[in-house]
Amino acid sequence: MRILGFGDNIVDRFLDRGLDYPGGNCVNVAVFARRLGAEAGYLGVFGDDDAGAYLQAAIAAEGVDVSRSRVREGESGVSTLRVEGGERTFLGWNGGGVTVRSPLDLDDDLLEYAAGFDLVHSSVYSRSEAELPKLAGGRALVSFDLSSEDEFRSPAYLDRICPSSDLVLLSCSHLDAEQTRGLLADAIGRGASVALGTRGTDGAIVTDGTVTIEADAHLVEDASTIVDTMGCGDAFLAGFIVSLLGSGWSRTRRPDRDAFAAALGAGADAAHAQCFVEGAFGRGRPSGEAVAASMW
Repeated sequence: MRILGFGDNIVDRFLDRGLDYPGGNCVNVAVFARRLGAEAGYLGVFGDDDAGAYLQAAIAAEGVDVSRSRVREGESGVSTLRVEGGERTFLGWNGGGVTVRSPLDLDDDLLEYAAGFDLVHSSVYSRSEAELPKLAGGRALVSFDLSSEDEFRSPAYLDRICPSSDLVLLSCSHLDAEQTRGLLADAIGRGASVALGTRGTDGAIVTDGTVTIEADAHLVEDASTIVDTMGCGDAFLAGFIVSLLGSGWSRTRRPDRDAFAAALGAGADAAHAQCFVEGAFGRGRPSGEAVAASMW
Protein backbone atom coordinates (compact mmCIF):
# COMPACT_ATOMS: atom_id res chain seq x y z
CA MET A 1 0.00 0.00 0.00
CA ARG A 2 1.48 3.36 -1.07
CA ILE A 3 0.11 6.82 -0.24
CA LEU A 4 1.41 10.18 -1.52
CA GLY A 5 0.79 13.58 0.10
CA PHE A 6 0.83 16.27 -2.60
CA GLY A 7 0.80 19.92 -1.63
CA ASP A 8 1.15 21.87 1.59
CA ASN A 9 3.83 21.79 4.25
CA ILE A 10 4.14 24.29 7.07
CA VAL A 11 5.80 25.04 10.40
CA ASP A 12 3.27 25.08 13.25
CA ARG A 13 4.56 27.62 15.81
CA PHE A 14 3.12 27.04 19.28
CA LEU A 15 3.45 30.39 21.06
CA ASP A 16 2.50 28.93 24.46
CA ARG A 17 5.34 26.39 24.27
CA GLY A 18 7.93 28.40 22.38
CA LEU A 19 8.28 25.44 20.01
CA ASP A 20 7.97 24.83 16.27
CA TYR A 21 6.60 21.58 14.86
CA PRO A 22 6.53 20.27 11.28
CA GLY A 23 3.08 19.93 9.75
CA GLY A 24 0.65 20.66 6.93
CA ASN A 25 -2.36 18.59 5.88
CA CYS A 26 -0.64 16.70 3.06
CA VAL A 27 2.51 16.10 5.09
CA ASN A 28 0.51 14.88 8.07
CA VAL A 29 -1.56 12.40 6.06
CA ALA A 30 1.61 10.96 4.52
CA VAL A 31 3.39 10.67 7.89
CA PHE A 32 0.36 9.19 9.66
CA ALA A 33 -0.15 6.66 6.85
CA ARG A 34 3.51 5.70 7.16
CA ARG A 35 3.11 5.18 10.90
CA LEU A 36 0.12 2.94 10.16
CA GLY A 37 2.28 0.72 8.00
CA ALA A 38 1.87 2.15 4.50
CA GLU A 39 4.71 3.21 2.26
CA ALA A 40 4.43 6.98 1.89
CA GLY A 41 5.80 9.88 -0.08
CA TYR A 42 5.47 13.65 0.07
CA LEU A 43 5.57 15.81 -3.05
CA GLY A 44 5.68 19.58 -2.69
CA VAL A 45 7.81 22.71 -2.48
CA PHE A 46 10.11 23.58 0.42
CA GLY A 47 11.46 27.05 1.07
CA ASP A 48 15.24 27.51 0.89
CA ASP A 49 15.37 28.91 4.43
CA ASP A 50 16.22 27.15 7.70
CA ALA A 51 12.56 26.26 8.28
CA GLY A 52 12.39 24.53 4.90
CA ALA A 53 15.43 22.41 5.73
CA TYR A 54 13.87 21.57 9.11
CA LEU A 55 10.60 20.48 7.48
CA GLN A 56 12.31 18.35 4.86
CA ALA A 57 14.52 16.60 7.43
CA ALA A 58 11.62 15.95 9.82
CA ILE A 59 9.43 14.39 7.12
CA ALA A 60 12.27 12.24 5.77
CA ALA A 61 13.08 11.07 9.31
CA GLU A 62 9.56 9.59 9.46
CA GLY A 63 10.42 7.30 6.56
CA VAL A 64 8.43 9.35 4.03
CA ASP A 65 10.04 9.75 0.60
CA VAL A 66 10.67 13.44 -0.20
CA SER A 67 13.13 12.81 -3.04
CA ARG A 68 10.86 14.25 -5.74
CA SER A 69 9.97 17.45 -3.87
CA ARG A 70 11.56 20.77 -4.83
CA VAL A 71 13.41 23.47 -2.88
CA ARG A 72 12.68 26.97 -4.18
CA GLU A 73 13.92 30.41 -3.26
CA GLY A 74 11.63 31.95 -0.69
CA GLU A 75 10.32 31.67 2.82
CA SER A 76 8.61 28.62 4.31
CA GLY A 77 5.03 28.71 5.48
CA VAL A 78 4.54 29.37 9.19
CA SER A 79 1.31 29.33 11.19
CA THR A 80 1.03 30.54 14.78
CA LEU A 81 -1.26 29.02 17.35
CA ARG A 82 -1.83 28.55 21.02
CA VAL A 83 -3.13 25.54 22.98
CA GLU A 84 -5.37 26.06 25.99
CA GLY A 85 -7.07 23.18 27.78
CA GLY A 86 -5.99 20.81 25.03
CA GLU A 87 -7.73 22.83 22.30
CA ARG A 88 -5.71 24.68 19.69
CA THR A 89 -6.50 28.17 18.48
CA PHE A 90 -4.95 29.36 15.22
CA LEU A 91 -3.77 32.95 15.44
CA GLY A 92 -2.47 33.58 11.92
CA TRP A 93 -0.10 32.54 9.16
CA ASN A 94 2.18 34.08 6.58
CA GLY A 95 0.14 32.86 3.62
CA GLY A 96 2.04 29.59 3.26
CA GLY A 97 5.23 31.08 1.82
CA VAL A 98 6.80 29.80 -1.38
CA THR A 99 5.04 26.43 -0.96
CA VAL A 100 1.71 28.05 -1.79
CA ARG A 101 3.00 30.93 -3.91
CA SER A 102 4.92 28.68 -6.31
CA PRO A 103 3.36 25.20 -6.21
CA LEU A 104 4.39 22.27 -8.38
CA ASP A 105 3.03 21.73 -11.85
CA LEU A 106 2.77 18.02 -12.50
CA ASP A 107 4.73 17.25 -15.65
CA ASP A 108 4.88 13.80 -17.23
CA ASP A 109 7.76 12.73 -14.98
CA LEU A 110 5.95 13.68 -11.76
CA LEU A 111 2.68 12.18 -12.99
CA GLU A 112 4.49 8.91 -13.58
CA TYR A 113 5.87 9.12 -10.03
CA ALA A 114 2.37 9.79 -8.63
CA ALA A 115 0.96 6.87 -10.61
CA GLY A 116 3.20 4.58 -8.59
CA PHE A 117 1.03 5.19 -5.52
CA ASP A 118 -2.37 3.73 -4.65
CA LEU A 119 -3.73 7.10 -3.52
CA VAL A 120 -2.65 10.74 -3.84
CA HIS A 121 -3.93 13.18 -1.23
CA SER A 122 -4.12 16.97 -1.47
CA SER A 123 -5.91 19.86 0.21
CA VAL A 124 -7.34 23.36 -0.09
CA TYR A 125 -4.09 24.82 1.29
CA SER A 126 -1.96 23.42 -1.52
CA ARG A 127 -3.03 25.40 -4.61
CA SER A 128 -3.20 22.04 -6.33
CA GLU A 129 -6.70 22.42 -7.77
CA ALA A 130 -5.49 22.75 -11.36
CA GLU A 131 -3.52 19.50 -11.03
CA LEU A 132 -6.43 17.33 -9.90
CA PRO A 133 -7.76 16.45 -13.38
CA LYS A 134 -4.26 15.27 -14.31
CA LEU A 135 -4.15 13.05 -11.22
CA ALA A 136 -7.66 11.77 -11.83
CA GLY A 137 -6.54 10.56 -15.24
CA GLY A 138 -3.92 8.35 -13.63
CA ARG A 139 -4.05 5.03 -11.84
CA ALA A 140 -3.94 6.33 -8.26
CA LEU A 141 -7.07 7.23 -6.34
CA VAL A 142 -7.37 10.92 -5.44
CA SER A 143 -8.48 12.29 -2.05
CA PHE A 144 -8.94 15.96 -1.19
CA ASP A 145 -9.43 17.74 2.14
CA LEU A 146 -12.01 20.52 1.81
CA SER A 147 -11.45 21.79 5.39
CA SER A 148 -14.20 23.57 7.33
CA GLU A 149 -14.21 26.97 5.67
CA ASP A 150 -17.21 28.21 3.73
CA GLU A 151 -15.14 29.58 0.85
CA PHE A 152 -14.22 25.98 -0.03
CA ARG A 153 -17.84 24.81 -0.05
CA SER A 154 -19.25 27.11 -2.66
CA PRO A 155 -20.90 25.40 -5.65
CA ALA A 156 -18.18 26.72 -7.94
CA TYR A 157 -15.35 25.33 -5.78
CA LEU A 158 -17.03 21.96 -5.24
CA ASP A 159 -17.68 21.70 -8.99
CA ARG A 160 -13.96 22.22 -9.52
CA ILE A 161 -12.85 19.59 -7.00
CA CYS A 162 -15.44 16.84 -6.75
CA PRO A 163 -15.40 15.46 -10.32
CA SER A 164 -11.67 14.67 -9.93
CA SER A 165 -11.93 13.23 -6.40
CA ASP A 166 -12.45 9.64 -5.35
CA LEU A 167 -12.80 10.86 -1.76
CA VAL A 168 -13.44 14.30 -0.28
CA LEU A 169 -13.17 15.10 3.42
CA LEU A 170 -15.24 17.89 4.97
CA SER A 171 -14.72 19.00 8.57
CA CYS A 172 -18.20 19.41 9.98
CA SER A 173 -17.77 19.82 13.74
CA HIS A 174 -19.81 23.06 13.55
CA LEU A 175 -22.73 21.33 11.78
CA ASP A 176 -25.41 18.98 13.06
CA ALA A 177 -25.90 15.51 11.57
CA GLU A 178 -28.64 16.57 9.14
CA GLN A 179 -26.56 19.50 7.85
CA THR A 180 -23.55 17.20 7.47
CA ARG A 181 -25.52 14.60 5.52
CA GLY A 182 -26.81 17.34 3.25
CA LEU A 183 -23.32 18.69 2.59
CA LEU A 184 -21.97 15.21 1.84
CA ALA A 185 -24.87 14.52 -0.53
CA ASP A 186 -24.09 17.76 -2.34
CA ALA A 187 -20.44 16.70 -2.79
CA ILE A 188 -21.55 13.33 -4.17
CA GLY A 189 -24.02 15.02 -6.49
CA ARG A 190 -21.21 17.19 -7.84
CA GLY A 191 -19.04 14.19 -8.73
CA ALA A 192 -17.13 12.91 -5.69
CA SER A 193 -17.19 9.12 -5.40
CA VAL A 194 -17.06 9.07 -1.59
CA ALA A 195 -17.68 11.94 0.86
CA LEU A 196 -16.53 11.81 4.50
CA GLY A 197 -17.65 14.29 7.15
CA THR A 198 -15.83 14.43 10.48
CA ARG A 199 -17.72 15.97 13.41
CA GLY A 200 -15.16 15.98 16.20
CA THR A 201 -16.52 14.41 19.37
CA ASP A 202 -19.86 13.82 17.62
CA GLY A 203 -18.37 11.17 15.33
CA ALA A 204 -18.26 10.91 11.54
CA ILE A 205 -20.47 10.16 8.54
CA VAL A 206 -19.49 8.64 5.20
CA THR A 207 -21.52 8.12 2.05
CA ASP A 208 -21.07 7.11 -1.55
CA GLY A 209 -24.59 8.13 -2.48
CA THR A 210 -25.91 4.61 -1.99
CA VAL A 211 -24.55 3.58 1.40
CA THR A 212 -24.47 6.08 4.29
CA ILE A 213 -22.93 5.12 7.64
CA GLU A 214 -22.53 7.08 10.83
CA ALA A 215 -20.11 6.20 13.62
CA ASP A 216 -19.26 7.50 17.08
CA ALA A 217 -15.97 9.14 17.95
CA HIS A 218 -13.40 7.30 20.07
CA LEU A 219 -13.45 9.70 23.00
CA VAL A 220 -10.65 10.32 25.49
CA GLU A 221 -11.93 9.32 28.93
CA ASP A 222 -9.93 11.92 30.83
CA ALA A 223 -9.78 15.17 28.85
CA SER A 224 -6.99 16.46 31.10
CA THR A 225 -4.65 13.91 29.51
CA ILE A 226 -5.04 15.41 26.01
CA VAL A 227 -1.76 16.95 24.85
CA ASP A 228 -3.36 18.86 21.99
CA THR A 229 -5.72 18.19 19.09
CA MET A 230 -3.34 19.24 16.32
CA GLY A 231 -3.62 16.81 13.41
CA CYS A 232 -6.60 14.83 14.73
CA GLY A 233 -8.61 15.35 11.55
CA ASP A 234 -5.61 14.39 9.41
CA ALA A 235 -5.05 11.31 11.58
CA PHE A 236 -8.69 10.30 11.14
CA LEU A 237 -8.36 10.63 7.38
CA ALA A 238 -5.12 8.61 7.29
CA GLY A 239 -6.66 5.81 9.37
CA PHE A 240 -9.77 5.84 7.17
CA ILE A 241 -7.76 5.71 3.93
CA VAL A 242 -5.36 2.99 5.08
CA SER A 243 -8.29 0.84 6.19
CA LEU A 244 -10.21 1.30 2.93
CA LEU A 245 -7.16 0.56 0.80
CA GLY A 246 -6.52 -2.50 2.93
CA SER A 247 -10.03 -3.71 2.10
CA GLY A 248 -9.21 -3.59 -1.61
CA TRP A 249 -10.66 -0.17 -2.53
CA SER A 250 -9.96 0.89 -6.09
CA ARG A 251 -11.86 2.62 -8.90
CA THR A 252 -13.11 -0.77 -10.02
CA ARG A 253 -13.88 -2.05 -6.52
CA ARG A 254 -16.01 0.30 -4.45
CA PRO A 255 -16.11 -0.20 -0.66
CA ASP A 256 -19.09 -2.03 0.77
CA ARG A 257 -20.90 -1.24 4.03
CA ASP A 258 -18.56 -3.39 6.13
CA ALA A 259 -15.47 -1.72 4.63
CA PHE A 260 -16.87 1.75 5.34
CA ALA A 261 -17.74 0.78 8.92
CA ALA A 262 -14.27 -0.62 9.53
CA ALA A 263 -12.67 2.49 8.02
CA LEU A 264 -14.70 4.80 10.27
CA GLY A 265 -13.54 2.78 13.27
CA ALA A 266 -9.92 2.92 12.15
CA GLY A 267 -10.17 6.68 11.63
CA ALA A 268 -11.65 7.19 15.09
CA ASP A 269 -8.88 5.12 16.67
CA ALA A 270 -6.19 7.08 14.82
CA ALA A 271 -7.72 10.42 15.89
CA HIS A 272 -7.92 9.20 19.49
CA ALA A 273 -4.23 8.26 19.50
CA GLN A 274 -3.34 11.63 17.98
CA CYS A 275 -4.70 13.43 21.07
CA PHE A 276 -1.58 12.34 22.97
CA VAL A 277 0.98 13.63 20.45
CA GLU A 278 2.70 17.02 20.62
CA GLY A 279 2.12 18.99 17.43
CA ALA A 280 1.17 16.98 14.38
CA PHE A 281 3.84 14.30 14.75
CA GLY A 282 6.30 15.60 17.32
CA ARG A 283 9.87 16.52 16.27
CA GLY A 284 9.56 19.98 17.83
CA ARG A 285 12.37 22.49 18.18
CA PRO A 286 12.69 25.93 19.82
CA SER A 287 10.82 28.48 17.74
CA GLY A 288 12.05 31.60 16.01
CA GLU A 289 10.29 34.92 15.72
CA ALA A 290 6.49 35.01 15.76
CA VAL A 291 4.77 35.55 12.42
CA ALA A 292 3.20 39.02 12.25
CA ALA A 293 1.15 38.61 9.07
CA SER A 294 -2.29 37.08 9.21
CA MET A 295 -4.96 36.10 6.71
CA TRP A 296 -7.52 35.26 9.38
